[in-house]
Order: sequence, then C-alpha cells, then structure tokens
Amino acid sequence: MDFKDTDLFKQKRENLIEILRNEGIRFPDVLNAISKVPRHLFVPQEYIDLAYANEALPIGFGQTISQPYVVAIMTEALELTRKEKVLEIGTGSGYQTAILAELSREVYTIERIRELSERAQKILKFLGYTNIYFKVGDGTLGWEEKAPFDRIIVTAASYDVPLPLWEQLEEGGIMVIPIGGRDFQNLYKIIKKNGKMLKENLGGVRFVQLKGEFGWKD
Repeated sequence: MDFKDTDLFKQKRENLIEILRNEGIRFPDVLNAISKVPRHLFVPQEYIDLAYANEALPIGFGQTISQPYVVAIMTEALELTRKEKVLEIGTGSGYQTAILAELSREVYTIERIRELSERAQKILKFLGYTNIYFKVGDGTLGWEEKAPFDRIIVTAASYDVPLPLWEQLEEGGIMVIPIGGRDFQNLYKIIKKNGKMLKENLGGVRFVQLKGEFGWKD
C-alpha cells in the first residue's frame, strides 16, 4: 500500500470540504477532521481515483466505506468535544474510526470481519493514532467490559436498537444508528434521557446490514 499524501490528494480533500459545506455540514471540527484524514489510504487501490468523491465505495467482503457526507452528518450528530469515550460498531475501512479519534478522547471499535479489522489497524497505526482500541467480534453485543460509553455510533443498518448497546450507553449519552429494513433505513440520533430514548430522524440512508445476535441473521 502506498502511504504517500500528495498535493493532489490534499487539493481533492479541500474540494471535498467545499462540497460538504454546500451540503450543509457546518461544524468546523468535523470539517477540519475530514480535511486532515487521508481517505485515499482507506479505499482499495482500484478506487483510489474516487477516494475524495462524495460517494460510498466497496472495500471488500460485501462492505463499503461510507459516503463522506454520511460520515460528516453522523459525526456531527455525536456532538464530540474531545472528552468522550466512543464505541464504534463496524470498524470497516477504519476511515470513520480515524475521524472519531480526531474528535474524542478514546475510541473502542468492533469489527466482525477479522481481515478488515487488521487492515484498518495497520493504516491507523501508520497514521499515529494512540487512542483507538480494537476488537474482532459481534458488534451487536457491544463491549461490556469497557462500558459505559458517552457516545455510540453504529455504521451498519439494524431493524431496531440492539439492547446491549442501549444498556452500555451512558445516561445523557448519544447514539447514532441507521434503523429500518435491509435495503433502506432512516438515520437516528438517540439521546438517553432518564433511561428513555429521545429520537431525532436525520433522514434516509442505505447501509449494509448489521449482523449478529441482536442484528440481522445471515
């Protein structure tokens, strides 16, 4: 893998930032993180020319790297202030993980596909992140021994909020998760207030299915 960050890639990132601003992304910290993280390192070599297009791309194993706009809107919804302990369900390429690491205190990330986790770990280690902790396993079960979490982000589609994740979310915490059917979902920002769910619908999305004990079955 070529880890070079050229002037061309940097210019493409700046162009992407302008696209995201025009799409309504306003939070400066999120835009700064996206301008800093080299997305081209997280996409397969055959898609490197599309690395800074505002679209999802295949990363193998039936998974995708999310559209930058979706990454931005999910990250904005988490309201990160660099103090939070975040649980990410679905490491995938590791790109969203890097954005989270820029904006939070600690990131605990779970991926069920070992090859994807190992690839992401290699890239994130190269980029110098020291606040990310990895686990290979069933993301729908969360990471009980590290709970509770101030924020939880789920980067795969569920038919409902997995109970273990809800239980591991701190009171006053925020979860961002796509909920719906197998082919189309709505993205929800959920705040845990007095043990109850306060839901905000952020709009329609399409994610791969969340697999596991509390998710879709194969």
